[in-house]
Amino acid sequence: MLKTAERPKSEQPREADSERKGRKASKETRRLQLIEATIDSLAKRGYSETTMADVADGAGLSRGIVNFHFESKEKLLVATLQHMSEEYAAHWRGALDKAGDDPAKRLAAVVAADFDRAICSRRKLAAWCAFWGEAKSRPTYQALCGSRDLAYQNTMVELCAALAKDGGYAFDPEKVALGLAAMLEGLWLRLMMGGEEINREKAHEAALEHLAIVFPKHFAQSGARRT
Repeated sequence: MLKTAERPKSEQPREADSERKGRKASKETRRLQLIEATIDSLAKRGYSETTMADVADGAGLSRGIVNFHFESKEKLLVATLQHMSEEYAAHWRGALDKAGDDPAKRLAAVVAADFDRAICSRRKLAAWCAFWGEAKSRPTYQALCGSRDLAYQNTMVELCAALAKDGGYAFDPEKVALGLAAMLEGLWLRLMMGGEEINREKAHEAALEHLAIVFPKHFAQSGARRT
């Protein structure tokens, strides 16, 4: 009979794997806590005033834990920007996948994704603006934001080109896609800076109105949408 502390050899590797997975999950959970606390600090204090101590206090963890996971403020900020960039890309790609094959529905889904609560919150918008303000002088930030923006912009160009072909619109898809992306970024900035006169729903409505003007055969203006 096996003693209480003994386990069959066949079970030992599984137990070791389980322990490793538990440690890995704990490490990932701790990293995410720190990243979320960094987003909060960027939104509250801005880029230059955010410190490792602020992040540790915000996460309810020791400063040694922050140093253990990220070593420096710069590494923590890079990890935070990468997390936000990957989250944003996964969100709009997911919306695109669910929209089907119709290019108008696909474009509407990508636009709507920008105003989803999971992505478009005051704290995350403020964190994005903090990074944008530093990107010009930090090549790492430019690379992280640039790769995300390029994939997004290429998708917007493809959708605008498909709608131009289907509707017989006489415009340059690249220029229209660039203008649409700039308009969406501008609405994000207004949401971060604005007061009660603008919210996510109003910003989304403004974006849809823009689509109706550019693609009148595919999108209805606000009056028609309410009837």
